[in-house]
Amino acid sequence: MQFFKDFSLSALSAGFVAVLVGVTSSVALIFQAAQAFGATPAQISSWMWALGWGIGLCCAVPSLILRKPVMVAWSTPGAAVLAAAGVTGGFSMAEAVGAFMVSAALIALFGLSGWFEKLMDRIPASIAAALLAGVLARFGLQVFESAQTALPLVLLMLVVYLLSRRVLPRYAVMTTLLAGVAYAASRGLMQWEQVQWSLAMPVWTAPVFSWQASISLALPLFVVTMASQNLPGVAVIRSAGYDLPISKLVGMTGIATLLLAPFGAFGINLAAITAAMCMGPEAHTDKAKRYTAAVWCGLFYVVIGIFGAVVAGLLAAFPKELVMAIAGLALLGSIGGGLVVALQQESSREPALITFLVTLSGIVIAGVGSAFWGVVAGGLALFVQQYNPWRTK
Repeated sequence: MQFFKDFSLSALSAGFVAVLVGVTSSVALIFQAAQAFGATPAQISSWMWALGWGIGLCCAVPSLILRKPVMVAWSTPGAAVLAAAGVTGGFSMAEAVGAFMVSAALIALFGLSGWFEKLMDRIPASIAAALLAGVLARFGLQVFESAQTALPLVLLMLVVYLLSRRVLPRYAVMTTLLAGVAYAASRGLMQWEQVQWSLAMPVWTAPVFSWQASISLALPLFVVTMASQNLPGVAVIRSAGYDLPISKLVGMTGIATLLLAPFGAFGINLAAITAAMCMGPEAHTDKAKRYTAAVWCGLFYVVIGIFGAVVAGLLAAFPKELVMAIAGLALLGSIGGGLVVALQQESSREPALITFLVTLSGIVIAGVGSAFWGVVAGGLALFVQQYNPWRTK
């Protein structure tokens, strides 16, 4: 099988780091969102089962077929919206599931119809690259922010990373991760109490559809997933130079969410942060073989789907500073590449810089994240700068 011929430890490492960062950075939000709707421990485990299998298969299968990295994730801002709305709205789990299905149907419609891709085609490359850099730069900053609370750990990881980039550049991220884990374990920083030894089992919840849940849950979930997840996800794909069937992939995530929503899959979408990890040179020096990193990522997510809380607990056992540091270091190349593309054209440099800064700010307006507002601000700046009402055709 070609996948095994293209195997590399750097790709496996990239896939694992992507899952590590994706899960540890937001798994607590998922638990909070589920609890906001009165979920039982069995239902929370089912959410992990549904998300793990859905994301895993949506990563691994298309990547193997297309021989290009296809990266999806759960909607982290969507989980935040659900956690907040669930507490204040008093919705039941059945109503929440109905809202998940409404949101998923809208995502599938916008994907398969091609409407979303047509919108993305109208975004200039410099603005898209600035968006990518702004989304990723927050994680780059966290490398040095985490040094405030774990200076020896972060310094060790930074030194190992820099040395590995010179000696073993393909394995720099993996070497840095192993060094960080070894140090954390030796210092007793691993939080093993987070681990719950139980397998995940699917729990069916029959959906209940209501206009209140559609307005309060489905529409916000749809908007933030498209604006804060799929939008930067496409930016990552295009900045990495991959020609992927965007419309079909977005439609696929909508359909997968629709099918798995009764088991707890609230939002499956294109990945951005973790996609950059598996689409960059750190995953593999050969661009044609980076799909293996996405396949490994998918396989690790399937393991999460099988073992649910066990794997989530194991990943949550890592010190938060270690996770922040490895994420930022793994994304340095992608951040630099995005900034180069964003700022190389003088005619669009200022709009791209505005896009970058607004996105980096993390501002949230009307429940919509900074990725969307960064594109809006940059697009308006570009329009004002280049529009000439007196120009003759």
